[in-house]
Amino acid sequence: MTSLLLALVALPPFAAAGRAAEPAPSFWDPGRKLEKPDLSTIKQIRFLTEDDYPPFDFALPDGTIAGFNVDLARALCEELEVACTIQRRRWDLVIAALEDGGGDAAVASMAVTDEARKAVDFTAPYYTTPGRFVIRKDSLLPAATPAGLEDRTVAVAEGSAHEAFLQAFFPKARLATFPTAQQARAALKDGRVHAMFGDAISLSFWLNGQEAGDCCQFKGGPFTDPRFFGDGVGIAVKRNNVALRRALDYALARIAQKGVYSELYLKYFPIGPY
Repeated sequence: MTSLLLALVALPPFAAAGRAAEPAPSFWDPGRKLEKPDLSTIKQIRFLTEDDYPPFDFALPDGTIAGFNVDLARALCEELEVACTIQRRRWDLVIAALEDGGGDAAVASMAVTDEARKAVDFTAPYYTTPGRFVIRKDSLLPAATPAGLEDRTVAVAEGSAHEAFLQAFFPKARLATFPTAQQARAALKDGRVHAMFGDAISLSFWLNGQEAGDCCQFKGGPFTDPRFFGDGVGIAVKRNNVALRRALDYALARIAQKGVYSELYLKYFPIGPY
């Protein structure tokens, strides 16, 4: 377990990074009047998640699961005043576990896509995965725009939605493709490219970590075109489990209104991806 992961779990918002607060995103209408759904059929919620996608879910040295998704699940159960368990599953077994009754809800950073909707139902998104540019802090790049990046070299993961987005909207940028996003980030850190474009969530975690070495910062964006970056990430439940889906949607909106969601978000994302 890296010291960064332990810091994110143990420290209050911004203590690890020492930076000024950035606003948390809002995915719920703060003025909406919420009606509590019928919870009589919900006695407990068995949440499923992974343990290898930090900072959303990861295993601590003692084997317990921690992370943003885990804390969010606990906050939802507290809001609904129901007992809950959080069990780990391999990513490729999560949907099957919901279908066969091995769990009730998956809080596992599952993207809301047309294909996924064929297998499960989703709550409203609790975060999105926009694309963003990152540049070195000593860069003189004027703007992360098609004009600003004309004839500039941009690192990107080969075959990714981010590469397709750049090809569509930044046709005059020179793309330097890498097998992985990690290699693309390293190229930027080493000064071999002018910018890097990728998943803002992963980039936020990287910028706040030791690996980046305080080398870089976001520039422009975020870019949220659902054709490339999807409709966000939701909590998955078994198809037609309307009661649980409505209960979770209610709880998500309630913890947002109370500021609990913002506290969790800022704990794990001192450098906001949005």
